[in-house]
Amino acid sequence: MNIVEAIRSAGVVGAGGAGFPAHVKAASKVEYVIANGAECEPLLHKDYELMVHFPAQVIRGLKLLMQSTGAERGIIGIKEKNSSAIEAIESAIDDPRIRLHLLGDFYPSGDEYVLVYEATGRLIPPQGIPLDVDIVVNNVETMYNIARAAQGLPVVEKFITVTGAVSRPITFIAPVGMSYRDAIAAAGGATVSDFAVFVSGIMMGKLEFNLDLPITKTCAGLIVLPRNHYLVSRYEQPTTAMHRIGKSACDQCSYCTELCPRYILGYDVQPHKVMRSLSFTATGDDIWNQYAQLCCACGLCTLYACPESLYPKEACDKGKHDLRLKGIKWSGKREVTPHPMYEYRRTPLKMLVNKLGIADYERPTPFTVLEQLPRRVEIPLQQHIGAVAEPVVRVGDVVKSGDLIGEIPSGKLGARVHASIDGVVREVSDKIVIERNV
Repeated sequence: MNIVEAIRSAGVVGAGGAGFPAHVKAASKVEYVIANGAECEPLLHKDYELMVHFPAQVIRGLKLLMQSTGAERGIIGIKEKNSSAIEAIESAIDDPRIRLHLLGDFYPSGDEYVLVYEATGRLIPPQGIPLDVDIVVNNVETMYNIARAAQGLPVVEKFITVTGAVSRPITFIAPVGMSYRDAIAAAGGATVSDFAVFVSGIMMGKLEFNLDLPITKTCAGLIVLPRNHYLVSRYEQPTTAMHRIGKSACDQCSYCTELCPRYILGYDVQPHKVMRSLSFTATGDDIWNQYAQLCCACGLCTLYACPESLYPKEACDKGKHDLRLKGIKWSGKREVTPHPMYEYRRTPLKMLVNKLGIADYERPTPFTVLEQLPRRVEIPLQQHIGAVAEPVVRVGDVVKSGDLIGEIPSGKLGARVHASIDGVVREVSDKIVIERNV
């Protein structure tokens, strides 16, 4: 079995983003492969811990991806402040074609557009992907999973950080399908009685209150915050209220645009103009919404830049959605030239953490081996971009960890799904529920 087929068979997807099936990227032909270890979401440290404790697997996965794509060079992007990860990765590099690229501690240094420019000097074309400039980018955990796939080991586990208002902030390997409730318990439980959970990050993740939801292949971690925290209150606003407030209060100061990471990189993203679409809904909203098309939804405009605490990112989300419904395609300028102030307007992560009011939760999250597997897992059949996996098990089947339970539909883009614990199948729907025999 070649490496592309091994990656497909193992169900490897992008572990740091939307879950694009990794075998598709592995089958492309490029000049560079970049391992993304930037990890710029505040409070989350799972990539850092993975690189410190499993550097050989990261390098092995990178080399395999270079082999499959024919890449001449490999780059690992790591923040300069993460000295322990740098030491570990440097000690594992055994190929002169591979080098480190050290990044500043700014947000969002892990954005693909930013990382590609910082590491290679190449600018991805508007609405393009790294492949357009002869590059493949994958998260360092994806590299780890590719190394395991070459050994015949499917993706049945996920590195996650559990932090915030918990007794013992940690990073550990969770079986896919483990509930948020069990994951928080593994971190000693919440330190407050009434709390909310940010899944995969405060900036680009989602706010959740249902603790029975499962850890998936793309989950970066859980951040527990008190229910009365400023950030929870902001995210709880209905989107209609966000837009109504923006319509009445935006004074067009343009701070959101001037600090936008994509704008200062040279892309025509102008959130302050998108905010105009909230008022000019009958005359011009399609024009203003065009300035949202290249937005990467990093959240910096909403949670950091706006002096009035408005919601330009959410206005951009709405703008992109409205244009899609109307079938209007982006038609902006294609020339990309970084802003003269690019290096001086990047947002330091420390300043962002202070602005978010979470500095007290910025603590180490040491890698810890999970003491006990959960008794029950709920494994969604879609944890990836593409078609929902088709179940290949029935209620009552006995399965072992690593057994195939969901197959890619014939001729479709998708990813395989595997059992993450030994047990009995209790439910087959849009998810597979497995319970251990105890």
